[in-house]
Amino acid sequence: MRQPQIIDRSCDQAFMRQALELAAQGAALGEVPVGAVLVQHGQVIGRGFNCPISGSDPSAHAEMVAIRAAAQAASNYRLPGSTLYVTLEPCSMCAGLIVHSRIARVVYGALEPKAGIVQSQGQFFTQGFLNHRVMFEGGVLAEECGTILSEFFKARRARA
Repeated sequence: MRQPQIIDRSCDQAFMRQALELAAQGAALGEVPVGAVLVQHGQVIGRGFNCPISGSDPSAHAEMVAIRAAAQAASNYRLPGSTLYVTLEPCSMCAGLIVHSRIARVVYGALEPKAGIVQSQGQFFTQGFLNHRVMFEGGVLAEECGTILSEFFKARRARA
């Protein structure tokens, strides 16, 4: 019988701040400012920010970049017991990857009303057909996460 996982929320804000720093790096390159940090056993094992434009890769979302880096570092395509911190609610592509990677928990900041699949446009992680259950929590540093996105798009509109 599997033991219930103990969740330590004491570091959630600190890791989300690291994800926000990565989002700012992406914004500096003209990418939509989303950052992600993957943590296992209290250690960061993967980092990423959105880079589909600069990388000419439509799959290069922050979550995807962080998970790929973590899988390479761990030499394993599965990342059990890990927590993904991401500044924006994941989309369907990233949610699928999270399940296939066996990530235990996702913590996100701002809601994504158009394409967020954890809470906004659907509750993907609660679907009965999934072979892995992902715990999730939204709203961690939501204001800061939302602000970096709003300011980015406001500046982009001003330049247009």
